[in-house]
Amino acid sequence: MYSQRFSFLRELCSKSSGEDSRINTAWKITKIAAWTSLVVGGAFITSQVYSLRDAFRHRTNAVNNENRPSSYIYPPTSLPAQTQETQDIATVEGGKFEPSAKVPSIPFPNLQVSNNIFTSWLPWVPSPLARPKMHQRPDDPWRFLKAAQSEHRATRLEGVEKLASIKHWSDSDYRAVAQALDNRTLIGLARSHDPDSRFFLPPPSPPKTGGLLEDELRSLLSSLPRDGIDKCTLHFTSKAMQHGRAAFAEDRGGLWCFGGNGLSFAQSLSNVPEEKVLSFCLQALVKHSKVPSHCSDIVRLGGLQLLQRAYRSSSHSAQKILRNIVRVIGNLAVHEQLHRQIIQAGWVTILSSLMKSDHISLVTHAARALANLDRDTCSPEKYQDGVYLFHPQDRSREAIRADIVFVHGLLGGAIKTWRQQDNADDHPEMENHTHSEMENHTHPEEGEEYTECWPKSWLAKDCPNLRILSVEYDTHLSDWQPICPVEQEKRSLANRSREILEKLKAAGVGTRPIIWVTHSMGGLLVKKMLTDSLQDSSFGDLADNTKGILFYSTPHFGSSLAAYSTQVRYLLFPSVEVRELSHDNATLKKLHEDFTVFVDTKQVDILTLAETVPTNIAQGTTIKTLIVPLKSANPGFGEFHQVDVNHLNVCKPENKDSILYELTLQFIQRNVPKSTLAEKLERQMEEIMDNEYIWRHMQFLKSDR
Repeated sequence: MYSQRFSFLRELCSKSSGEDSRINTAWKITKIAAWTSLVVGGAFITSQVYSLRDAFRHRTNAVNNENRPSSYIYPPTSLPAQTQETQDIATVEGGKFEPSAKVPSIPFPNLQVSNNIFTSWLPWVPSPLARPKMHQRPDDPWRFLKAAQSEHRATRLEGVEKLASIKHWSDSDYRAVAQALDNRTLIGLARSHDPDSRFFLPPPSPPKTGGLLEDELRSLLSSLPRDGIDKCTLHFTSKAMQHGRAAFAEDRGGLWCFGGNGLSFAQSLSNVPEEKVLSFCLQALVKHSKVPSHCSDIVRLGGLQLLQRAYRSSSHSAQKILRNIVRVIGNLAVHEQLHRQIIQAGWVTILSSLMKSDHISLVTHAARALANLDRDTCSPEKYQDGVYLFHPQDRSREAIRADIVFVHGLLGGAIKTWRQQDNADDHPEMENHTHSEMENHTHPEEGEEYTECWPKSWLAKDCPNLRILSVEYDTHLSDWQPICPVEQEKRSLANRSREILEKLKAAGVGTRPIIWVTHSMGGLLVKKMLTDSLQDSSFGDLADNTKGILFYSTPHFGSSLAAYSTQVRYLLFPSVEVRELSHDNATLKKLHEDFTVFVDTKQVDILTLAETVPTNIAQGTTIKTLIVPLKSANPGFGEFHQVDVNHLNVCKPENKDSILYELTLQFIQRNVPKSTLAEKLERQMEEIMDNEYIWRHMQFLKSDR
């Protein structure tokens, strides 16, 4: 009986405990669900509050999305009349450009919300207000700009190349990038092949002083130091001061004098045309810009702004004026401490536009200035006055295998001597101005494209892995009316040799194989430079790396031109250069003996092309002669060819199929060192390593977005 009761109670208790446990479990689940709902709901409400706050908040840094320095708007000077508010955005103060107003902030709603809650707590829930990442745009301007401004050189060069190749951006993209460019990237774009002009902001307007440009240029010249200049610079300066259209208000007391007598400023009043006066002033400024200590003074005294005024006021037909302006800029750019001022004055934009000019002389001067500014790819080479770069004028991936150096002769020029032959080249009077290039040539064949510089147009395409340089120096036939009638001793072969050697060394000539291409007296100058380099260890690399020399009618033993000096009216007073070319000249004999030893010692390849057609040596006369007879043109060693042309045309091929150009090209190609297998492998490994770094860096930039 009792056992039955206890069993019943046990069953009842077990049923009660089971029901209690189920109730407790249900209560716990309900409790957990309530807390979970509270937390999730609170988080959601909090995120919505932040989202609404951010949605109604306006961004004030729409332009400055990469935390870049403050940007500025440069009003284009070519646009029609603008409001005063727009014109006051940029000003020039104290001789340099200073922006006076920042770009106004652009109200733009920021729809990007903080995604921390979604990514941390609810990663499977997409943020409805999240802004798409910029790196999803394949041509994102800021990604390219970051690469172009990288500290790694290979990445930086690749980034600049990518930027320069872009042609499809909107105007706003180009302007935004242009405002964010640093100086190094700006120079890189200017030296790239055919960059979009919208990368370059319009240069700031020069300050308006109210004075005449010629008066301010003369004031600049009179303010420059008088120490460390030669008599020729004094001569050009005094000439510029005398040929003004209006006299100075203040007499300088004869501080600028020539020959010991003070200038008479009362005589400076004249009716000389404005371009003539400007030309005198610029010639004097060119001379001063060759003096290193004067370059900083030119910039400090506002020379960059005056040159820009002169550039804007000159017509495009005034080629000599434009060349001298850019020539001064190129001389100033030799000095790295002046680069910032040159760039701030807006000259990079002007130089970049000149690189697209139809006038090859302007292109060449602009290319020299930009190369001097480009320290990323041209360092440590510096192109001083008289050394011009024909190729490569843009940044190039081609490995330079050798240097080709062109040296002109008597009355020649760095560009005009090396033009294509035309019908006008039979007249020597066309060679009478060293710094003037020929215009309106008669083309050899109707419809054939004429080139004013065959080394740049033809040789650069046939031999893209060469650096092609040209040297320029002043020469005269007579001392009757020379450009600068002083310091004749400086025009001798000995003095010119030292001067040009120093300029070529500064340009990096001697660090790779050299092939010299010379015409007439230029061959004698090269012979003197090479024999001098054997005596001076500082120039030994030029002698050691010389592989070949091409002589176009070089008078190794004198020229008949000196013999006719008493028969031609403009040779009544033969110049130093002509006197050195006389037959049986002891200096020439000694020079050739030393040069023969040099050729034998260094095993230099020699090619000579000699004239066989007499040249009319003066207009209006019947005097014709072989300027360089065959006996004098033949050095006695090397390869020798006679060509049916006169002295002027012996270095001017009619076309690429002429025997002159074919022999020249073959000679250059056989003296250019071929790449060894080890060099090719080393270059390929460098490219692989650079490309690997660039790829990783670009991926990092993408992830950083």
